[in-house]
Amino acid sequence: MRRFGCLILIIATVIFGLVAGNFIYGWNASGPLENEQAIIIKSGSSLSMAAQALEEEGAIKSADAFLNRAKIFGGSEPIKAGEFIIPAGASNATILNILQGGKTIQRLITIPEGTPSIIVHEKLMAEKLLTGEIPVPAEGSILPDSYSFERGESRAAVVARMQKAMTETIAELWPKKTAASVVKTPEEAIILAAIVEKETALARERRTVAAVYSNRVNRNMMLQADPTIIYPITKGKPLGRRIRQSEIAAVNDYNTYSMVGLPKGPIANPGRASIEAVLDPADSDYLFFVADGKGGHVFAKTLAEHNANVEKWFAIRRERGEM
Repeated sequence: MRRFGCLILIIATVIFGLVAGNFIYGWNASGPLENEQAIIIKSGSSLSMAAQALEEEGAIKSADAFLNRAKIFGGSEPIKAGEFIIPAGASNATILNILQGGKTIQRLITIPEGTPSIIVHEKLMAEKLLTGEIPVPAEGSILPDSYSFERGESRAAVVARMQKAMTETIAELWPKKTAASVVKTPEEAIILAAIVEKETALARERRTVAAVYSNRVNRNMMLQADPTIIYPITKGKPLGRRIRQSEIAAVNDYNTYSMVGLPKGPIANPGRASIEAVLDPADSDYLFFVADGKGGHVFAKTLAEHNANVEKWFAIRRERGEM
């Protein structure tokens, strides 16, 4: 009997050793994924919920086995939510490390400075990894920048981040407004900044262009900004042709060739630098500017100087066959 009991003990010990060895081996052994795969862990997921998702996606063989091993061998760090890349053959140990400390997939949608809201809407609706319908955002409510998003996130949530960024930016910059600025409210700052944004793509010109329009406002002159003619026609999209005389003469709430003062609203979503420019325009007496044929502008203080500059610009255009 004593020998039989010893035999039973030996067998039990061997079995326990095999089970324990398999348990330990299973933590670091290669997993079932044959190819690299993106796995989404939803916000608020527990480790148990994450394990179930991993099993459903085929990243692990058993959610229960993964959980049992994680309780013993895993660290105490909480898992993160987001979209993760799980390598082919990733072990349970590797997967938990990825969920606890790995970087989520960064997906970006970029809104360039001066993008009108109708194009922001089109870009968001064209992104297939986002969900849900959205209206066209209010013009000037979006801060141009690159925004990260997760697969399956709602478009409304992305727009909310973009609008929050603009709200926070204008709140930060408004107290820095100088005495040279002509805008009376944050809303006016965005309106004028949108015009500056559409008139020049050169950083070195922004404060000078802002000075031109500030000087015109102070002198009760029409701003005569071409982009304000186009906005009511296309909502900010490129016109694709020359502006017609009838459009220059059109009377509406945006055309600054037929009204004095600022348009009733922004004509685009201006970037931070253009907002800064209208809040602190250059110290300048310039009242006019026209293209110089090299991607920038030439500025003038008098109408006579401006007319001479316009003639030079027309000569360049004729030489190019544009007139």
